[in-house]
Amino acid sequence: MRKLLSFVLGAFLMLNLVSTNAFADAAKGQKYYLKFMKPATGMNGAEFARLQTQAGWQELFEGDATKFVEKYSKEYPALQDFLKSDKFPKSMTHIKDFCIEYAVDSGKVPSC
Repeated sequence: MRKLLSFVLGAFLMLNLVSTNAFADAAKGQKYYLKFMKPATGMNGAEFARLQTQAGWQELFEGDATKFVEKYSKEYPALQDFLKSDKFPKSMTHIKDFCIEYAVDSGKVPSC
């Protein structure tokens, strides 16, 4: 019985760790955008999110968001510090969700 309980608890913990990306939050992404990216881009969140379609954001954030980092580091040099910092990987899934949620073809407008 003890082994079964240990197995179930272990499986639950592994599932919890693996599914972290499933908990990405567009509201958190909006906060991260406003805090770290808005000063460098000069755009509010709505303007930034509407730069791409949902498919476009998906493509830019594919994998470890290398395309996103390359594109927006070139377009907004002041953004390089954040995109190359330890803060970006921690906030990337939330920023991705924010951009996709409010993309030009989403029909939604954020309140920022």
